[in-house]
Amino acid sequence: MSKKMIQLDHIDVTFHQKNKVIEAAKDVTIHINQGDIYGIVGYSGAGKSTLVRVINLLQVPTAGKITIDDDVIYENKVTLSAGQLREKRREIGMIFQHFNLMAQKTAAENVAFALKHSGLSKQEKAAKVAKLLDLVGLSDRADNYPAQLSGGQKQRVAIARALANDPKILISDEATSALDPKTTKQILALLQELNEKLGLTIVLITHEMQIVKDIANRVAVMQNGRLIEEGSVLEIFSHPKEELTKDFIETATGIEDAMGKINQQAVVQNLAKGSRLILLKYAGASTDEPLLNELYKNYGVTANILFGNIEILDHTPVGEMIVILSGEGDNIEAACQAIETAGVSLTILKERE
Repeated sequence: MSKKMIQLDHIDVTFHQKNKVIEAAKDVTIHINQGDIYGIVGYSGAGKSTLVRVINLLQVPTAGKITIDDDVIYENKVTLSAGQLREKRREIGMIFQHFNLMAQKTAAENVAFALKHSGLSKQEKAAKVAKLLDLVGLSDRADNYPAQLSGGQKQRVAIARALANDPKILISDEATSALDPKTTKQILALLQELNEKLGLTIVLITHEMQIVKDIANRVAVMQNGRLIEEGSVLEIFSHPKEELTKDFIETATGIEDAMGKINQQAVVQNLAKGSRLILLKYAGASTDEPLLNELYKNYGVTANILFGNIEILDHTPVGEMIVILSGEGDNIEAACQAIETAGVSLTILKERE
């Protein structure tokens, strides 16, 4: 069984502002295993950044218990001395949306700054900085200042700096929000590589399910300071329970955009008699079945595919399809039952008797 790296139990974070009480986190329990890439998703104000700042006590909670790598660091009060807390924080690296680099220092000097209290000699620091810049693919940019670097390169420097003290945990707080889609993919691929190479436990905070979908193995969804849904990425994408989670997933898979366009097509607006517009969702082995061919062979039902999408989530193929089924009434009913028997989820979006 995997070792638990981060355990947040019944965390409350309450702020008092003038006459208002704000519950930024309310009774949140999350356990993150060593080596997980764990995504925490929510819109602005959901409480996800507050919750993650609790992990290294940059935000002291109002109540609850925090265990990091088997050490209880908070149980209704901070349980570490200032020195012990400093040591613990060295085990947790952080990267942010706006990089937070020092403009007057080169890439190498920005990384070296994190080694200020490391006790390493000058030569050892230089060797470590060179190794870290190589790790993030920036060896040739060591002497460049931030102004001479692209957004993606700045984030790579920030990642190298966050790894300087050999942390066990890396927290990414909306770290790709300021980057274009191509650069975002490159940074996510780098984080995945670091997770595999170094055994890093990575916590991703994001408002985009797409980011989680690309690299996480587990995901938590937050709304108004509460944890509303949690599970493996595969579970959450295959069987989301909460409306907010469904919204996030529809945006991430492109089905939301697709539906807007599909509903404007003449073939949908003037659905033929005896037809059904259906949404199919499937995962794992059912993605390999020649299901729609079988429907025609067995029931004389034709399938007009209007949209299809398949991706690999946590090494498992997952897909969805929007299809118009046409045929005799009883045969369509039998075909729909055959689809569900094959382990494919089916939703009727529109039908004409």
